[in-house]
Amino acid sequence: MATTKHHEAVRAHDTTRTHDLDVREGAHLEEVVGNPVARWALVALRFVLGFTFLWPFLDKLFGLGYGTPAENAWVNGGSPTTGFLTKNPAVVEGPFGDFFANFAGGFWDYLFMGGLLGIGVAVLLGAGMKIAAWSGTLLMALMYLAELPIGRDGEGFTNPIFDSHWIEALALIVLAYTFSGDKLGLGRWWSRIVGEDSILR
Repeated sequence: MATTKHHEAVRAHDTTRTHDLDVREGAHLEEVVGNPVARWALVALRFVLGFTFLWPFLDKLFGLGYGTPAENAWVNGGSPTTGFLTKNPAVVEGPFGDFFANFAGGFWDYLFMGGLLGIGVAVLLGAGMKIAAWSGTLLMALMYLAELPIGRDGEGFTNPIFDSHWIEALALIVLAYTFSGDKLGLGRWWSRIVGEDSILR
C-alpha cells in the first residue's frame, strides 16, 4: 500500500512538473507570465524592439540623416543594402564579404526593407509575432555573419562572440512565445482569426 501511494505521488509530481515546464498550445500572456510587472516589462520591450526594426526602415526609405543621408534615401534612388554589404569595412574585409556582396541592390532591397517593415509593424501591433520572430532571427543571424569576426574594427566592441544581434533575436522569440501581443496589442484578437496554435499568430 505504501509503495502504491509512493508511486501515485511520484506520478502526480511528474505530471505537475511537466505541466509547469510545457506551455500548452493556445495559451495567453496571463497564463504564461504570472507576474504583472513582468507582463508590463514585456509590453515595453515589445514597443522598444518593434520601433528598433521600424526606425531603420523609415531612415533608409526617406534618408532622415541618422544612418542614411537624404541623398542616399531609397525614395531618391539609393540602395538600402548596397552600402552595408559593399562599403562597410566590417563586411567587405570579413571572411564572407564576397558572398554577401551578391545580395546587394535590386530584389534584395525590397526583401530587406519589407522585412524591416513587416517585423517592426507586427511586433508593435502584437499580431503575427511568431512569423516576425523567426524572420527577425534569420535577419539578425545573416547580419551577424556578414560582420564576422565582430569587434575587429576596434569600435567599442568588448565581446568577441555576442553582440546586439543575439539580444534582439532572442528578445523577438521571447516576446512571441510569451504572447506579449495580448496586452496593449492585437494578439488576442488575431489569435481568434488565425487560430491560437497557428504559426501565423
